[in-house]
Amino acid sequence: MSGSAPQADVPPAGAPRTFTAVVNPTAGGSASARTLIPLARLLREAGATVQVEYSRGLEHAAALARGAAGAGHVVLGVGGDGMVGCVGGALAGSGAVLGIVPAGRGNDFARQLRLPSGPEELAELLLHGEPRPVDAIDANGVPVLGSVYAGVDALANQYANETRFLRGALSYTAGALRAVAGWKAADYIVTVDGVEHRRSGFTVVVANSGYYGFDRRIAPQAVEDDGLLDVVIVTDGPKRLFFGVMRDLADGAHLRRPQVETLRGREVRIELAAPGRTLPYGADGELPGVLPVTAKVIPGALRVLAPRASAGRSASSAP
Repeated sequence: MSGSAPQADVPPAGAPRTFTAVVNPTAGGSASARTLIPLARLLREAGATVQVEYSRGLEHAAALARGAAGAGHVVLGVGGDGMVGCVGGALAGSGAVLGIVPAGRGNDFARQLRLPSGPEELAELLLHGEPRPVDAIDANGVPVLGSVYAGVDALANQYANETRFLRGALSYTAGALRAVAGWKAADYIVTVDGVEHRRSGFTVVVANSGYYGFDRRIAPQAVEDDGLLDVVIVTDGPKRLFFGVMRDLADGAHLRRPQVETLRGREVRIELAAPGRTLPYGADGELPGVLPVTAKVIPGALRVLAPRASAGRSASSAP
């Protein structure tokens, strides 16, 4: 597992912070620049030091994040869920402090953390907020933040990433249409804390964050600091079922469908029951590999500048 940067403490109250912004220059077109420029100006006007590093790819971004953390800086992940997951994963378990500047297509982990969208509010949080512990996921040895998913939605993710002429929710909708059109039900073995569940269907999602796929609330009960992972399985049915589930994600109504099953645990393995078929899995908007994948919660792995967790399930409620 990555995340070996030495711990970086937030300066004492009243002392200016030093930030290193690790930027994905391609996230959301020019969204990174549009978001970072006014934010950096506000931070500097308040007395903070802001350095900007442009990554050449995810491995380079992870190296930049570790280097900045080792220098005692607050590390800002600037971009979408892939960049934020990469930077956060590089810092997981290190004690370094992470700030998130949402500037991509999805920004789902930022949404889960209830981060402000305006530059003034975000600057205030980064300047004066106190870091709080947030869980991460170890996915086949790689730390990720939001969710790990396998099935038709991973294919939809792949197709959305390939889209050049659509942005935001439209790219995910187009990707889903393409993925479902050619989909054949997969036979999954989903093992949650040692208990095996065999299901045939569309997809399996292991969620630390309730949101994925551009503001779709796949796991409404997921809490980012409770030490648990929420599992959502969409079992077999007509292809129109998947689109019905996607429509229901806005308000959590999909959980009332008999084809949607939820589980919860600390370690989840997703694999295919039958040999000969290959399916990708996704994590934080990226596609790191193919099944099988084992996802383990890493409690309190990150120190994130984010609003306090809302009332509800918390780490103390974990069994």
